[in-house]
Amino acid sequence: MPQINIVVVGGGFAGVSAAKLLSKKLKKNDQVAITLIDRHPYHTYMTELHEVAGGRVEPDAIQYDLQRLFSRRKNVQLITDNVTKLNHEDKTVITENGQYKYDYLVLGMGGEANDFGTPGVKENGFTLWSWEDAVRIRRHIEDTVALAARERDLEKRAAMLRFVVCGSGLTGIEMIGELVDWKPVLAEKYHIDASEIELIVVEALPEILSTIPKVSSSKVEKYLRKKKVRILTEAPVVNVTAHSVELKTNEVLATHTLIWAAGVKANSDIEDFGTEKARAGRLVANEYMEAKDLEDVYVIGDLVYYEENGKPTPQIVQAAEQTGHTAATNIVAKIEGGEKHPHESNYQGTLVSVGSTYGVAYLFDKIHLSGFLAILMKHIVNLKYFLDIRSGYYMTQYIFHEFFHIKNKRNIFRGHLSRYGNVLWSVPLRVFYGSMWLVEGLKKAFGILGAESWFGDQVLLPFSWLQDPTSGASEAVEEVAKPIFGLSYAYGEQPMMILEHAPSWFESIMKIMIPNTEMALFFQKFMTCVEIAIALALIFGLFTWLTSAATIGLVLSFTLSGMFYWVNIWFIFVAIALMNGSGRAFGLDYYVIPWIQKKAGTIWYGKSASIHT
Repeated sequence: MPQINIVVVGGGFAGVSAAKLLSKKLKKNDQVAITLIDRHPYHTYMTELHEVAGGRVEPDAIQYDLQRLFSRRKNVQLITDNVTKLNHEDKTVITENGQYKYDYLVLGMGGEANDFGTPGVKENGFTLWSWEDAVRIRRHIEDTVALAARERDLEKRAAMLRFVVCGSGLTGIEMIGELVDWKPVLAEKYHIDASEIELIVVEALPEILSTIPKVSSSKVEKYLRKKKVRILTEAPVVNVTAHSVELKTNEVLATHTLIWAAGVKANSDIEDFGTEKARAGRLVANEYMEAKDLEDVYVIGDLVYYEENGKPTPQIVQAAEQTGHTAATNIVAKIEGGEKHPHESNYQGTLVSVGSTYGVAYLFDKIHLSGFLAILMKHIVNLKYFLDIRSGYYMTQYIFHEFFHIKNKRNIFRGHLSRYGNVLWSVPLRVFYGSMWLVEGLKKAFGILGAESWFGDQVLLPFSWLQDPTSGASEAVEEVAKPIFGLSYAYGEQPMMILEHAPSWFESIMKIMIPNTEMALFFQKFMTCVEIAIALALIFGLFTWLTSAATIGLVLSFTLSGMFYWVNIWFIFVAIALMNGSGRAFGLDYYVIPWIQKKAGTIWYGKSASIHT
C-alpha cells in the first residue's frame, strides 16, 4: 500500500514533464503513488494552437490522450476533474468530485490570456490559450467569411472580412501567419477575391516580436508586409465592441473578429490557493521551485514566478519543462535522501513560424535562421519533444498530420508529401510486382521456366567457401542468377551485374550465419518460401508497406551476394512507390490494418476513456 502520495495538478507541458520524470525515477519505489489531475483527459500541444485556429490541421491533431502518454506508467493515476481548493493544513487537494491527500504537491495549471482589463475583450474578443479557443476561432472565421460572401452591403462586407490580431509576440505573429496562409484558401472556397480579406496586427510597443533580436523580427515584419498584412505599432487597444476595435491613436477598426494575443497571466483558478503572488498573478517560488511559505508544495510552468539573473522565468515551453524537471528532481531527492538541485535554465533559442512555409529561429544566442531552415528546425524541435516524453505513437501522428495528411499545400514541403491522392491507380502495379516475385519464387521452388529447383541437394547460392570448382555449381549459379525480367538486351549482350562478387565484409558475415552446406540448403529453401509469401501478400494487398520494405531488403541482399543485375534495379523503385498505401485502397489491408490498430491500441493503451476517475 503506497504511503507517499505525490499529486500533480495540470496536464500541460510542465505537469506532464514533472509526472513523467517522477514516474521514471520512482518506478522501483512501491511506497510512492503519483496522481495527475487535469480538467481534460488529454494534453494539449499548446504551441500548435494557431495551426488549428488557422485551419491548417484538424482539431484532434493537437490533442494527446493522457492515457496513451502514461499507458506504461503503473505508478501514475489519471484523474479528470477541476481543482477547487487546497487545504494545506490537512495536505488535501479538493476537486469538484473528490479529495486527494498529498505528501508532495506540484502545481502546474498553466496560464491564461491577460486582457489587462481592456473593456470589451472578454465579451467581444477571441483568446488563443486553449484547444476550445482554437476551435472557436476556426469556426468563427469560417462562418464569418461564408456570411460575408453573401453580404451585398460593401461596408458590412469589408468589416466582416477584416481580421485583427492584437499582440505581436510569438502567439500573435504565429496566428497572423496562419491567416496569411488561410486567406487564399478561404477566398477560393467561398468565391470571393482574396484581396478583400484584410489582415491587421495591432501592437502597443514600438516594434513587433520584441523578445527576439531585431535581425529576426525585421525579417518577419518584411515578410508580413510583403503579404499585405497591415502592422500598427504604438497603437494599444482601448475598447472592443461586437463590430469594432478602438485604438489609443483614435483609429477605429470596423471588424467582427479580434483575436487577443497580448499577454499571459497565471490561471485564475489559483486565486485562493494560499500562497504569495507576484506580477500577473503568478505564484512565487524559490530556486528549488518550492512555493513560498508552503511546505512540500512546488510550482512549475507558466504559474511560477522565479527570478533568475534579475528576470522572471519566461512563460515558454522550455521553461515549463525545465521547471517541471527541477521540481520532480527535488521531490525525488527529498524522498530518497539525496541533495536538492537549484533551478538552472538552459534555453536553446526561439522559433517562430509565420505560416506553414516561413519562419525565423534564433538558436544558442548566435545562430539566426529564416525561411525553410527555420521551419524545419521547428519541426525537429517538436519531434524531439515526443522523444523527451517517450511517445512514439504521437510522434508518428505528428508526422502524419504535419506532412502526409496536410491539405492545400500548407506545409514546409508545400504539399509534395501529402498522401491525399488516389492510390487506387497503383493497385495494378502492386499486383504485377507481386506476380514477378511469385514467378521468381516458384521458379526456384519447382524448377519451372527451365530453371533448376532450389529444393534439390545442391547449393546454388554464390558462397565461394561452400562451392566445389569441379562440381559445376558455378555454372548452375550463373544459370539461376540470370534475370528473366528486365530491359531488353541489344545484340545478345549480357546484362551487367551490380556487384561481380560479394564484398569481403559481407562474406565474413555470411560465413558466420551459414557455416556449412546443410545450413546453406536450409537458408536457400527458407528464402524461396519468403519470396513466395511476400509475392502473395503483395498480390492480395496484405501488409503492403512491410512487404514492400522487405523486397527492398531482399534486393539489397541479392546485390551484396553478387546475384543482381542493373536492368532489374526497378524492383527497388516500384517497392518505394507501393509504400504509399495501395493495400488500403484495394486489398486486405483495407480490413486488416484498422483491425490491428484497434486491437493493438486496446492491448497497449487500454480502452480509451473520456474521463479518468
